[in-house]
Amino acid sequence: MDDVFEGQRPLLLGIAYRMLGSMWDAEDVVQEAYLRWAGTDREAVRDPRAFLATVVSRLALDQLRSARVTREAYRGEWLPEPVATDAAGPLDTAELRDSLSYATLHMMERLTPPERAVFVLRDAFEMPYEQISEVVGASAATCRQIHRRAVGHLTAARPRPRPSREEHERLLARFLEAAAGGDLAGLKDLLSADVTVWSDGGGKVSAGTRPVLGRDKAAALLLGVTSKYAFTAQRWLEVNGEPALRLTARGGDQIVLIDVRDGLIHAVFAVLNPDKFRYAE
Repeated sequence: MDDVFEGQRPLLLGIAYRMLGSMWDAEDVVQEAYLRWAGTDREAVRDPRAFLATVVSRLALDQLRSARVTREAYRGEWLPEPVATDAAGPLDTAELRDSLSYATLHMMERLTPPERAVFVLRDAFEMPYEQISEVVGASAATCRQIHRRAVGHLTAARPRPRPSREEHERLLARFLEAAAGGDLAGLKDLLSADVTVWSDGGGKVSAGTRPVLGRDKAAALLLGVTSKYAFTAQRWLEVNGEPALRLTARGGDQIVLIDVRDGLIHAVFAVLNPDKFRYAE
């Protein structure tokens, strides 16, 4: 075992996962980085942490570019892979926690690969622009411009302050209770006017192929689903730094997460693709 590499593994996985939205792909990237590290002249490396972070970031950026092509052919909506919080790397700062949140990862899908790379490396991991320039193949000044553009795309959709864990969990519990109980009025009271429901079945299980927008349509969809597929079990999870629920129904399992803004549910994410459960527990 290489102690230097293993000491940096949590950091490297954290970078790769945030850039890719998939821990499966992130582990592949980190393994490839290890193979490259094994063949590197260590005496020529002044700062192993910076060196490895750069290698992983370059590999993740290459993977992200090819992944976008694959996701265009994905059946239905592609949602990030939920990951148990303690497996997602360091969470020492508010920026690291924010960049791990499921809603933020989902919003980052709107960015171009260079924008996502620069945003993650600068905002979450505080990498110097000079080092980021080596990753994306652009000047430090250009990376600053890319970062401003990425932040501009995300700022309006990243509410501050975020709700407390207790508020988030309480709202998710009330949401499930209202939906499972057929309480239309109670459910609508929890949803924002522009709430969106996203489902990801990946072609493996039945799921909506398009997002459902708006309080009335979302409530009708959710009550229709819960009346058709009664939940037989539920289990709380800690994924992406936030509480989530794993539900079991006749139609199969799903992991449900929510985005909370101003005390209301702004988005519901239902991950039904069983391939995306691997790292959630």
